[in-house]
Amino acid sequence: MARHIRIFGVPMDLGQRRRGVDMGPSAIRYAGLHDQLRALGYTLTDSGNLSVPLPENEPPDTSRARHLHSIAGVCWDIYQQALVCADSGELPIFLGGDHSLSIGTVSAITAGQPELGVLWVDAHGDFNTPEITPSGNVHGMALAALLGQGAPELTGIGRPGPKVQASQVVILGARDIDAQEKKALRAAGVLVITMREVDTMGVAAAAQQALAHFSHLSRIHVSLDMDALDPAEAPGVGTPVPGGFSYREAHLLMEILHDAGKVASLDIVEINPILDDRNRTARLAVELVASLFGKSIL
Repeated sequence: MARHIRIFGVPMDLGQRRRGVDMGPSAIRYAGLHDQLRALGYTLTDSGNLSVPLPENEPPDTSRARHLHSIAGVCWDIYQQALVCADSGELPIFLGGDHSLSIGTVSAITAGQPELGVLWVDAHGDFNTPEITPSGNVHGMALAALLGQGAPELTGIGRPGPKVQASQVVILGARDIDAQEKKALRAAGVLVITMREVDTMGVAAAAQQALAHFSHLSRIHVSLDMDALDPAEAPGVGTPVPGGFSYREAHLLMEILHDAGKVASLDIVEINPILDDRNRTARLAVELVASLFGKSIL
């Protein structure tokens, strides 16, 4: 794991309708991200926040993919700025913002180095397209776009077509998947480890199943949507779903991922401070980052 980390803030809440996740990057920094990482021996460069259009300044949008062009523009910006990490060997952390930003992050991380596993830790599948979406929210289309499905404006970030194959993706913690999404995920062949399966086998076995799926790959990108956790632990998210990871389950998952030694990049998304309790969700996110990057009990 690289010892120098570059942080990017992406204060975007164009991908869904509930305002507030644009404040996520500030909430995570305020919760002590830099201090935690430095205490673990990492050096840091914080590249600040990317410029993102405000929803209030967007024209009325009734399309099947709301704010599509503006989101694509931000994802292109993420892509171009994040390429520096591939050249320098830095480990990037992307602070969201809604999950649509991952279209840009994964596109950049796989540029020139497509051998990457993507662990999508999320209550949702994010595998809708404009044709099947019940909401029109692009944050629910991000993973499908990375597999080359959906609007060309999204599938063409960085380069046309898929950025990863289904065999390179695991969704972990899913418990709220739309009806047409289920069909699309099955057709694509994506491995989905649902919360029922986590409940049955335990989080350690679920994490090992995901790692076994990535055994042929040398790098893993973790895309952590904080709604993967139970709302009792992480109330400050825009789309909470009961029945998620507990505090210790989430930490154990991060600890096991660290032990594997393959994590090369990270997204932290969907923190909404407006809905939070005294920045509790951002503080938990920072604690999970610390576990992912090597903090241990002993």
